[in-house]
Amino acid sequence: MKDIGMDSYRFSISWSRILPKGKLKDGVNPEGIKYYNDLINELIKNGIKPFVTLFHWDVPQALEDAYQGFLSIEIVNDFKDFANICFEKFGDRVKYWITLNEPWSFSSLGYSLGEQAPGRSSLGSSEGDSMKEPYIVAHHLILSHATAARLYKNQFQAEQQGEVGITLVSMWFEPYSKLYQDKEAANRAIEFMLGWYMDPLVYGDYPFNMRALVGERLPFFTSEQSEMIKESYDFIGINYYTSRYAKSVSISQNYSPTISINDSYAEQFVMSIDSTCPIIILFFIAETKDDGVPIGQLDGTWIYVYPHGIKNLLLYTKRRYKDPKIYITENGTCEPDNSILTLKQARDDPHRINYLSVHLAQIREAIQEGVLVKGYFAWSLTDNFEWDKGYTQRFGLTYIDYDDDLQRYPKKSAEWFTRFLYS
Repeated sequence: MKDIGMDSYRFSISWSRILPKGKLKDGVNPEGIKYYNDLINELIKNGIKPFVTLFHWDVPQALEDAYQGFLSIEIVNDFKDFANICFEKFGDRVKYWITLNEPWSFSSLGYSLGEQAPGRSSLGSSEGDSMKEPYIVAHHLILSHATAARLYKNQFQAEQQGEVGITLVSMWFEPYSKLYQDKEAANRAIEFMLGWYMDPLVYGDYPFNMRALVGERLPFFTSEQSEMIKESYDFIGINYYTSRYAKSVSISQNYSPTISINDSYAEQFVMSIDSTCPIIILFFIAETKDDGVPIGQLDGTWIYVYPHGIKNLLLYTKRRYKDPKIYITENGTCEPDNSILTLKQARDDPHRINYLSVHLAQIREAIQEGVLVKGYFAWSLTDNFEWDKGYTQRFGLTYIDYDDDLQRYPKKSAEWFTRFLYS
């Protein structure tokens, strides 16, 4: 990082590494504290500011076994205790805290589709209720964020002089056509992704469309909880990778979603064509025949390059959510792992240079239009473990040789990034 020219590093603290059994009363692991102290000290020694995420989807197994993790309100106090330990042990040097990373991904992929941990869904043979559980989990995530953020603000911020926020992921959604119904579908799609979390954080409750469409499955905040949640952040982190078209699904008694991820009544497409053309449903994304207009060029395995989407998302966030301070906490693209490439070929990634440059240009335009973007993190520093995709997708600016003791080699994009930072 120092050689590349970066001045900040975003990483997460593993809950189980600090509290092996998830709960404070069951003991703190001193080796875990030492590990992160050593990392933080080394970063600062090299002029690199730590941006620390407290929860990046790794619920301690002990809490999953005890009360099913974020399906239980009990986790709010256990998360508060975990956050408290981190603020106490590291807050004298860590000045940027992120409570949660992508709660939408955790609740939707883990509890609606069942593709990621803990793999709960009513689809197939998995456990769970994909129509209710994602909303319960999201509710507890929001309460956990607000409880930890208020703890920091009330007990640590004055002395430690840091900031606390949350990182949210969202695609941008363009209407599938010029029809009014599709424009409304695009609005609903972003409300069910970004608004699901931002509306409570700014206004104290979920978006109106979510209340109307989800009904009694969507939990309620008490008046005290609503006040605690509102403005429980100093900044908002935004993770953006790609965009989709949104097409309206008729809201009628003849159609009922079978998983919560479809509650927005907005199908998501990567192509926009005449609505009479046949479609093939793939997961919850709909692909079309290839004579349509793509949202952007396919890059990697699922990312369609649509840089205008990040500008639109930033402007939307500014307008709808009272102009928050924003950090771009993830933005990047991947390529499939290919074992037949030579090292020289594997380090040659012009597509990533293009992706980063066009997105940074759109962020610059958003800043010029008044969006308070204060920092940018490329995803990611190195090739890494991509959840259910394992090591089959490479997102790194740095190539990791999995067959040679994890040796690290900067890709062309890392060299480009250095030139960019010093230009």
